[in-house]
Amino acid sequence: MGADTLLLTHKIDSIGEMSCNPSFGGIGKGHLMREVDALDGLCGRICDKSGIQYKMLNRRKGPAVWGPRAQVDRKLYKKHVQAELLNMPNLTMRAAAVEDLLLDGATVQTRTDMCKERCHGVVLGDGTTVRAKTVVLTAGTFLRGEIFIGLNTTPAGRIGDQPSVGLARTIETAGFTMGRLKTGTPPRLIKETIDFSKTAVMEGDNPPVPFSFLSDKVWIKAEDQVPCHMTFTNEEVHKVIRDTLHLNKHVEEESSGPMYCPSIESKVLRFKSKTEHQVWLEPEGLDSPLVYPQGISMTMPEEHQLRAMREMRGLERVEMAQPGYGVQYDYIEPQQLRPSLETLRIENLFFAGQINGTTGYEEAAAQGLIAGINAVKKSQQQPPLLVDRTEGYIGVLIDDLTTLGTSEPYRMFTSRAEFRLVLRPDNADLRLTGKGYKAGCVSEARHSKMKRIQEKLEEATACLKSINKPLSHWWSGLRLQRSQTNHNPKSAYDMLGLAVVTMEMMAQAFPDEFSRLPLDHHVSERIKIQATYAEKEAEMMRDIVEARKDEHLLLPDDMDYSAPSLSLSNEAKKKLEAVRPHTIGAASRIQGVTPVAVVRLLQFVKRSQKETTVSTSSLSS
Repeated sequence: MGADTLLLTHKIDSIGEMSCNPSFGGIGKGHLMREVDALDGLCGRICDKSGIQYKMLNRRKGPAVWGPRAQVDRKLYKKHVQAELLNMPNLTMRAAAVEDLLLDGATVQTRTDMCKERCHGVVLGDGTTVRAKTVVLTAGTFLRGEIFIGLNTTPAGRIGDQPSVGLARTIETAGFTMGRLKTGTPPRLIKETIDFSKTAVMEGDNPPVPFSFLSDKVWIKAEDQVPCHMTFTNEEVHKVIRDTLHLNKHVEEESSGPMYCPSIESKVLRFKSKTEHQVWLEPEGLDSPLVYPQGISMTMPEEHQLRAMREMRGLERVEMAQPGYGVQYDYIEPQQLRPSLETLRIENLFFAGQINGTTGYEEAAAQGLIAGINAVKKSQQQPPLLVDRTEGYIGVLIDDLTTLGTSEPYRMFTSRAEFRLVLRPDNADLRLTGKGYKAGCVSEARHSKMKRIQEKLEEATACLKSINKPLSHWWSGLRLQRSQTNHNPKSAYDMLGLAVVTMEMMAQAFPDEFSRLPLDHHVSERIKIQATYAEKEAEMMRDIVEARKDEHLLLPDDMDYSAPSLSLSNEAKKKLEAVRPHTIGAASRIQGVTPVAVVRLLQFVKRSQKETTVSTSSLSS
């Protein structure tokens, strides 16, 4: 976007480090990956250069909820990320700890009578000041981070890295409401000590599906993909866990842990009736001697971790290269952010990633992208790029955080999106690339490719809609057992919307009509998905239009929720004052704000708009 940018990090060598699991994507998370890529984010393209197994999850369900996922070689991922960043124009990287923020001495009085400061740089650990128009903090788990193994606690953001204590104090002193979250990671296992013959095998897809819309294929051949394996916990494993709870400080701490990716200790305590839990044995690279046991993060003492691991099939003689551990860290309550991810309290300061209460590479990438784009837009005095929840999973993520907040590490799922039949992984480029191009964050090459694909899809759709036959002719030509008496005309596009019909079937059955359709496999697959959802998508688009009519109505920054004319309940006043939503839609999703309260807010905004229009007209005349 042309902005002079400085990246400050504790260690240059740790850039691109996959600090937890060696994989990207999945159900919901894969949608975020595609959207990050559509806005020219980096991680999708890097996964296509470094994945060692590619799998489309959720294939048994419709394509709207398929989840692209890749098992990734840690060393290759890090190598390719660093190569991209080290050669990126306008980007300087420097190893340094940020200890403080440079804030204006004089505060700015806003219409809400809150004192608002401006950030104009940072102070480094050695006292050096770095001035900037905007600052983005992506502190991960480093704010007052602590690592837990058994009863031992060590200050660290992740194993081997020091925490950010001074920066945490600065954020707290600035008046941000902060909380404490916890997460964990499993042990790393030595591959040669595992008996894979006793485990279930999971192969990759053939052909592998890339993440990036710029990639026609991934770097690895289908037959060279590395398999994953699956084993299970059992009652003996659970007994070791229950017997060592008194030695496990992390489990006893009050800070909130992840509900959807909990430690094995939490699973055993929470799901007492379950006698086993899945454990995926994931390779960490093509030539790595290590295996990552996904689904069994643990924080008991190291010797008991080994006991528990050896109770599972295939792991009877396993050795650990590194024990699992828990991490506790500070985060800021994300309701203190605008949808641009700029903070409400301090102007020009943006937060992204786990500091906002999320978990996972994909959620962090989505936030980092939006915060980075908007930090540039703010420095150029331009309006922010905003993605709302009707446009993308990125919008769902940010709206959930800034409106509802979170009391546990937030993870993306397809169920969080109201319009998920429209927000599919296959059409993320059509939804977002044009928007990103207008904002200046998408390259000319990516935008041109998206436009070419869009034109092909539109041309193919028009052609398919122009091919009409009686339904009985379609059934006969396709050799499908259906009633032959129905002579109602149907287009080829209508027929393609049926689950049993494919483009290949129609091209073989009616070669003359379909010879004028120059479709490659990629476009054919997208047309099939598009046709499958055409009817429901049209219905949902009408709902989206209706939702957007009032959803996007802005609430004033100085809104007085206690005004008698609003007649809001005490609970609604309290919630609205605390969150200060930016739109009617955001207000409607706050727990405790009733539909009646939303209607009154809507009436107030529309009345205010009308009064403004009348006032403007008077001035003009």
